[in-house]
Amino acid sequence: MAKKADAAATPFAIEIVDAARWRDLERLFEGQGGPHFCWCMVWRDMPNPERRDKTKKKAALKSRVYAEVPVGILAYDGDAPVAWCSVGPRRTVPRLTKDRDPSSDNSVWTIGCFFVQRPYRDRGLTAQLIKAAAAYAKESGATTIEAYPVAEDAPSYRFLGFVKHFAAAGFAETGRSGTHRHIMQRALI
Repeated sequence: MAKKADAAATPFAIEIVDAARWRDLERLFEGQGGPHFCWCMVWRDMPNPERRDKTKKKAALKSRVYAEVPVGILAYDGDAPVAWCSVGPRRTVPRLTKDRDPSSDNSVWTIGCFFVQRPYRDRGLTAQLIKAAAAYAKESGATTIEAYPVAEDAPSYRFLGFVKHFAAAGFAETGRSGTHRHIMQRALI
């Protein structure tokens, strides 16, 4: 038990995903339990026929990374990528934010999902990713960051994170999206 508590106190290095970090994202997503089936394209635009092909989803995400479109951040334990948080301008995740203002500016950023490797869960990593995502958004000119988390007992959308983590990070609920998703926002000014 003490070992787990010590691990929770250790901050992880968190880096913005860019072309230089693509191989790390690829390694994380294709590793054991990784989200290689969706390539974090569920909320991003792409033609419907391609949505069923994981190779095309991977290529679509890679093209965004190489085009310098913000897609997210990675957490590292040493040199090993161990967690992912999708974060970028709201306009880049229109399928998640379809009932929201799709403004083309970068003033509102959205946290779209998380993936944390099993051995790193329950170690405070989600809180660190939320904090880092907010800092990245603010540094990129955002004035607001939002998320669509669910309650811990929700039967679906758990990859969006839990309400309690966002509440602890200063986010306030501003509405609902569908049955399970809570819309939560925090000002970055």
